[in-house]
This record gives sequence, structure tokens and C-alpha cells, in this order.
Amino acid sequence: MKAQAIKVLFVCMGNICRSPTAEAVFRHAVKQAGFDQLIECDSAGTHDYHTGEPPDERARRAATKRGYDMSGLRGRQVGKQDFERFDYVVAMDRRNLELLERVCPPRHVHKLALYGDFHEKYAGQEVPDPYYGGAQGFEQVLDMIEQISAGMLDRLRQMNRV
Repeated sequence: MKAQAIKVLFVCMGNICRSPTAEAVFRHAVKQAGFDQLIECDSAGTHDYHTGEPPDERARRAATKRGYDMSGLRGRQVGKQDFERFDYVVAMDRRNLELLERVCPPRHVHKLALYGDFHEKYAGQEVPDPYYGGAQGFEQVLDMIEQISAGMLDRLRQMNRV
């Protein structure tokens, strides 16, 4: 009998910068590790500002330079079904974590986490929103997301989830 895939949802405010970047980077890391049949991931926003839109051009450009594919990603808002479907609902910052806590059914609150907590160096830290800054902010966010994604994959290994 095939084990059920672990499902991870990355969440930021508009789902055009941080969360789609985390989705693309984590998906790449999962594939490189040979776990693409064991782990699924997606991204969403707490707000519906960019529903149906591709990720921010600056995020796509930075990701493409590092070999990450964001071409098929489109913004969407977190829905009630996401708390049921996903094993991990991971917020990029505390504000979005608080918004998730408000709408999450009590039986699923254990699935919520701050993304930075999946890496020792970034525990308790937020992934800064690069939207109002320049290209360098997107590079810094990518640096951080690459490290946290590796930490998340390591944690899943240590927990014998993959």
C-alpha cells in the first residue's frame, strides 16, 4: 500500500512573492531529493488581491536565475478546504500566521507554523516581504527560503515522514 503524500501549503499575504517562491524552491528540493512522489506542495495568500495572477515579475526573474520554475503558478486565496487537505500550513510571517489562526478550524490548528521555524538559524524569524523594495530584496528572500526549505526537508526526514 502506497503511503499518502505529505502536503505542505506555503502562505503569505498576496501569494505573488514569498509563498510562490517557497513553493518553487521546496518543490525543486523535493525533486532533487527524489521525494516528489512523497511530498506535494502549493502556495496561497491570506488575501485575494492577486487571485489568478502569476507571481511578481521580480520574484520570477530571481527564481529563474537560480533554476526555479514559477511559470505555472497563479495566485489564490487560502480556503477552508486547505486546512483539511494540507499537513502543514506554513506562514511566511507572524501577521499571516495570526490571520490563519483566526480562520483555521480548532482541530487543524496543530498544522500551522511559522516558516522560519523549520531552520535553526531562522527560528522565530519572518521572511521579509520584498514587494515594496528592489531586486536585492528578492535575492535575499531567495537566500533565506533556500536554507529554510533545506531545513524543512531535513526535519521531515528526521521525523521519518519521508
